[in-house]
Amino acid sequence: MKAFVAGATGETGRRIVAELVARNIPVRALVRDLTAARSILPPEVELATGDVLQPDTLRSAMGDCTVVLCATGAKPSLDPFGPYRVDCEGTKNLVDVAQEKGIEHFVLVTSLCVSQLFHPLNLFWLILVWKKQAEEYLVKSNLTYTIVRPGGLKNEDDGSAIVMRSADTIFEGSIPRQQVARVCVEALTEPESRDKIVEIVAEPGVPQTDWKALFASVR
Repeated sequence: MKAFVAGATGETGRRIVAELVARNIPVRALVRDLTAARSILPPEVELATGDVLQPDTLRSAMGDCTVVLCATGAKPSLDPFGPYRVDCEGTKNLVDVAQEKGIEHFVLVTSLCVSQLFHPLNLFWLILVWKKQAEEYLVKSNLTYTIVRPGGLKNEDDGSAIVMRSADTIFEGSIPRQQVARVCVEALTEPESRDKIVEIVAEPGVPQTDWKALFASVR
């Protein structure tokens, strides 16, 4: 296995990269700024210059990778087309190139509540709408996928247990980014994760279930 990570220098993406490295899984990170990326990512990570909005760069960047993890996301801005371009078109470009390359598994990080049109987050240029469209595009592809919908993201890992449910069943809650990274990486080797949408939050005092049981609980 060799992992290709898009959004690798973001807060969640860099934790995914670190989790892969900790498990001795070779990683190639898609980056736009080599100097900045080298200051953020572990030295053993292979860097590839490219942009999800430029499919031609993705073909060379993806190289010999066998799995893809996407943790891209539009940054808050005054650009009304930012979420559409990054969260929808950018992800679609990744899916298309992954299909061309014969990628074995595609893990996509989106968000809770993507199916709720009137959610407050859609005031940010319909960001949940575009994430949902990207999800649907991946589901309709011929790729094996796992879509991970986390709750509100926290930088601190407080050790709370992961709660995992099926699509459109969790509507509030938060989760440390490190836990999100663990779910994404576990999905690559857990057969029960395949072709599923999983919603995740973290709750203190909940007994932690093993990974196979967590993914198996989602239908």
